[in-house]
Amino acid sequence: MAPSPSPFCADTSRQAGEPLGATASRVDHWLLVEYPGRWASDAVAGSLIPGEAREHLRDVLARLPHGRLLFIRRPDRRAAEERRIYVVRSGGERAEAYRRTVADEAGLASVDPEAMLAGDAERVEHPLLLVCVHGRRDRCCARYGAAVFTRACEGAAAESVWQCTHVGGDRFAGNLVCLPEGLYFGHLDPDAADRVLAEYAAGRIDPGHYRGRSCHSFPQQAAERAVREATGVWEINGVRFVSWRRVAAQEWLVRFAAGGEDHDVRVTRADGEPMLLTCDATVPHRPRHYAAAPVSG
Repeated sequence: MAPSPSPFCADTSRQAGEPLGATASRVDHWLLVEYPGRWASDAVAGSLIPGEAREHLRDVLARLPHGRLLFIRRPDRRAAEERRIYVVRSGGERAEAYRRTVADEAGLASVDPEAMLAGDAERVEHPLLLVCVHGRRDRCCARYGAAVFTRACEGAAAESVWQCTHVGGDRFAGNLVCLPEGLYFGHLDPDAADRVLAEYAAGRIDPGHYRGRSCHSFPQQAAERAVREATGVWEINGVRFVSWRRVAAQEWLVRFAAGGEDHDVRVTRADGEPMLLTCDATVPHRPRHYAAAPVSG
């Protein structure tokens, strides 16, 4: 008898009531490369991009602090020979995106993200909405991501919405990242995606599905959420990071500004109960969680 399939990790996370806060991957710079071909589990290594271009992409990515390379694609561009490349800076108040186009995949060897960020590229004035559909990495990403992508395309300009490879946190599928700000949202279905994108278009964050902002560390993300919940400030740029320091091995004091005042938050690491963190996992692990409490007076 064939073994029973493992449960979907996103379903397990939902059923456990796992908190979404402070789970966004730490990314300041994004290198988005259009690649409509098959995405292997290791997307870059498994691609048909010429070896010289692959090595070049890895080299330039290594020079970008807190950088991440994602493949992107859209069904309406499957037949296109040219390749679009985006470089996005999500760090702090300098959230911006730039675009270049190369004639083919060999042309990826000429991409210079640092020059693009310095203005040697077309500035992108619209958001980039990335939906993870990387089923070869985790089946939950394809199961939930495809429907979220379809709904996002119905409510946003076509040039804004892209399918993408692994963004981190398979068990939070469907996952959406809003660039250039680097806002992560998870456990989305099509209706939830509608609400998240409507709030985002209005310059606000939907708290029910917010995972965090990629320019912040996990303790900072936990503190940011605590400040937003305490003040009711959900405007995207209504809360500003001020400072943080470690006060113990697993404890931090983090300060954010909101509503014209500084707010101090004590954050401690408080891991969850053991669970399977991906669909392919066979050994349970404790998910990394953070508890945040405002510091009075």
